[in-house]
Amino acid sequence: MTEPDDQDTEMGRSERSKSSGSRSRESSKTFSRSITKEDRLLEDTDETLSEGGESYLEDEESEEEDWEGSSSSFKDYYKETTGDSRFMDSSGSAPEEAEEEVKKKISDNFFYDYTDMVSMPFVTPHSDLPLELIILVHSFGYDCKKRANLQLLDSQTVLYIAGNQLIFLDLKTKEQMYLRSIGGAGIGVIGVHPNKTHFAVAEKGVAPKIIIYEYPSLRPYRILQDGADFGYAYVDFNFCGSLLASVGSSPDYTLTIWDWKEEQPILRTKAFTQEVFKVTFNPDDDEQLTTAGSGHIKFWEMAQTFTGLKLQGFLGRFGKTATSDIEGYMELPDGKVLSGSEWGNMLVWEAGHIKVELCRSANTVCHHGPINQIMLDEGEVITIGSDGWVRIWDFETIDTADVIDDTGLLEIEPINELQVDKNVKLFSMIKMNDAGSNFWLAQDASGAIWKLDLSFSNITQDPECLFSFHSGAVEALAVSPITYLMATTSLDCTVRIYDFASKVFLTHVKFKQGGTALAWVPRLVSFTGAQIIIGFEDGVVRVLELYDPKGLTIFAGRRKYSNADLHLSRVFKPHTAQVTALAFERDGEILATGSKDETVFFFEVEKDYKPIGYINTPGPVCQLVWSPVSHPESTLLIFCENGYILEAPLPTIKADVEDLDLVTYEIKDMRIKCFHFSSVKSKILRLIEVEKRRKLKELREKEKEERRKRLAEMEEDGEIVEGKEEEEEEVEEVEEPLPEIFTPSTPSRILCGFYSGPGKFWVSLGGYDSGFLYHCALPPYDESIDITKRKDEPIDFRFLEGTDDNPIHTITFSINQDFMFCGLHNGAIRVYVLSQNDSLLTTLESYWHFTVHDNNYGCITNICASFDDHFLVTTGADGNIFVFTIFSLFELRESVKAKVPSPRFGIESEPIPEDIEDPKAYSIENARRKREHDKLMKEVEEMKAKKREQLKALRNQYLKLLEMNEELPKHMKFKRTVSQK
Repeated sequence: MTEPDDQDTEMGRSERSKSSGSRSRESSKTFSRSITKEDRLLEDTDETLSEGGESYLEDEESEEEDWEGSSSSFKDYYKETTGDSRFMDSSGSAPEEAEEEVKKKISDNFFYDYTDMVSMPFVTPHSDLPLELIILVHSFGYDCKKRANLQLLDSQTVLYIAGNQLIFLDLKTKEQMYLRSIGGAGIGVIGVHPNKTHFAVAEKGVAPKIIIYEYPSLRPYRILQDGADFGYAYVDFNFCGSLLASVGSSPDYTLTIWDWKEEQPILRTKAFTQEVFKVTFNPDDDEQLTTAGSGHIKFWEMAQTFTGLKLQGFLGRFGKTATSDIEGYMELPDGKVLSGSEWGNMLVWEAGHIKVELCRSANTVCHHGPINQIMLDEGEVITIGSDGWVRIWDFETIDTADVIDDTGLLEIEPINELQVDKNVKLFSMIKMNDAGSNFWLAQDASGAIWKLDLSFSNITQDPECLFSFHSGAVEALAVSPITYLMATTSLDCTVRIYDFASKVFLTHVKFKQGGTALAWVPRLVSFTGAQIIIGFEDGVVRVLELYDPKGLTIFAGRRKYSNADLHLSRVFKPHTAQVTALAFERDGEILATGSKDETVFFFEVEKDYKPIGYINTPGPVCQLVWSPVSHPESTLLIFCENGYILEAPLPTIKADVEDLDLVTYEIKDMRIKCFHFSSVKSKILRLIEVEKRRKLKELREKEKEERRKRLAEMEEDGEIVEGKEEEEEEVEEVEEPLPEIFTPSTPSRILCGFYSGPGKFWVSLGGYDSGFLYHCALPPYDESIDITKRKDEPIDFRFLEGTDDNPIHTITFSINQDFMFCGLHNGAIRVYVLSQNDSLLTTLESYWHFTVHDNNYGCITNICASFDDHFLVTTGADGNIFVFTIFSLFELRESVKAKVPSPRFGIESEPIPEDIEDPKAYSIENARRKREHDKLMKEVEEMKAKKREQLKALRNQYLKLLEMNEELPKHMKFKRTVSQK
């Protein structure tokens, strides 16, 4: 990890760890400036911010053109910094008052100390845990769906947000540098100064700050406060960079104009009552701004009113046009605004109304889907859309566009267009600084950063994918049991392989359905550690084999080859819904798969994953855990989301039964133990309150006894004792009633768990029952009891500080079981120190806690330690993948690198099994049932055919009899009559 100039060094951090031990710097911390006398302000700036009566539009449907004015003004301050007197009140102030209101500027040479501000890990007091217990060394993820999350600082450095970190990525060397958030509660948005000399980092949390950093020194230059309640949605510098506009996220949506160099708000108002996506200055007029968001666009201008300088906002009226969320827009030089729409057409706004809607010929849309960004570059309008197209439009045509009929539509055609690639969703684009070139960097919401050449000449280069990532939450993670390789999968349908020691992305493969579960095949099954197994959202399970293609003979003589490749080895479909868990039995003989279809399927691994059978579960399966080798028997612990925990014995493999003789794969005679979790949190809280009151009562009694002794001694000494009568008359306080026993109507969701011993386990729950780890014991097997009516309570619990509304989602252990690594709902890592062989967690007290993923939507989905405990890897719902080194005697060497397995002999000529791409394909059990059904139907059809032949013979015989009857004399013929009764 590379640090900025004034960041703490390893020695500095170590000294702080020794001196302060457990200090923690969180989001609400107040910072002090370390400045000289020359830099210090002689007078504190008086905040003359006036929260005037808000008059923002309440009725969004109204057609009345209401001006809004709910802002704050620093008129004198504005004049001082801009020299513009038109924003001053006409009534002059006395010279004495003017002197008092003189505001001292902050020195241009003043900087904050990053090391005194940056958020640090929390360590429990007296635990002797180092602050550097784990250290970030690389990030493999990218929050590609975050707005404006790709900024250019210079010709080869881009900046983006990754959870609680800022990532500085060198486009040439691919090296990363990191800045940690100040508050530790996440980062909302970033913005870069037009001159690339500074960048703004708008954080999240309670009363978040905007930190202005200088570039390239990365020193904190200014801190802006009180601009939002809980976070920022967007920031934007004006054209010359002297002002900064910010808009808050939910619930306040506060729009603030800052003189950022003086850390002062100039104007402030509420932007809107719904989510605001973006705010920008008009590049041609700093007094005009635009905000846009959910179902609205709003036009602002700074105006002088009788009460001073105000921000006046005017809500855009859609009129006959359908209301749309506005993602992309741009201000035109004459004051008009060009915006996109959800359906892909462009809207020209003038005087708060839609002047014309622009479409393509034959009334086709400009983009198929939302237009996410609109820019003016070298006299041309550029639009980018979620359809993956970049289109160039003539500016004059758009600027002079007007309606020609009652439809309100005007057809125009792009000058040039570029489709980046299939399945690309362009979200934002920035122009590179290379002189004379027309290269752009594009943020792809499908998980990539592209380099685009928009010169549209004979030598135009094809779009180049610079970096590829997962799009959205990372669902599953597994690490190699023998080397520094890891595999991940996501609902973006990709499986990716990384060398996390050398910080290299190796390869990926894409399927038709998203991946939801993943496991590395143990060495007992694959000695080379080359296989991984993945479960998908359609119920399919695939086995992939990883190999180094450089070892293949067919690559001889080739110049280009990848670092690794994946070969499809097996594919089968055991489930009809999303696969949620995969687990190999401790001897590697059996694979168990769990699913949301409420089944667990068993396979015989040695016989090419031959199906053994399945069992039904009382709820969707969320985790499978086989018993360790220390247990006398091999059993499978099955965690269901809805509060059921099952323990299944090892299934019996019937060698004498042929596969074709099986009617169904269901195993009905398995002796399964069941634990139905019943909430005890209210009982625990009640016990805690009783114990608290008991201790308080004992303390009071002790104090009273000591006071009586003192009074008695004073009386013996002949001193006058005051207050004795009051003490005797003292009446005991009436105790408040104890907390009531409460059981949630909906069972709390089980998040994760693990074995503590034979028949016992620990479990973490969300919802009401979060805040504790519960120790449970499985009851004996009883076939006569209905498991749905069971109510089982834990036998013990462990309180987890600070997790009452922030539950633990995933848990893993170090090799020696001395560390328990936990991934929390708010994106934090927590590391507990355990005693040796402490399966009962009796020493679960000392811990190290640090937020790394996004605090709002970055729940840690997986956490894994490397095979040698040197690295820790986390994945989150925010799409980020972080690699850390674990504090130990191990020193990270630059030469450390994972070894990709050599290809198995003959793998290049081995036939690839037929893949299951149809999500409606039959599962193993349904295919068996279909076969039995088809067999039965075949027998039925054969019986029907036989009956038809018999009926046909009888009919022919009957017709012959009729013919014979006709040939008989009339008095001998049988008459064909219908009897009536």
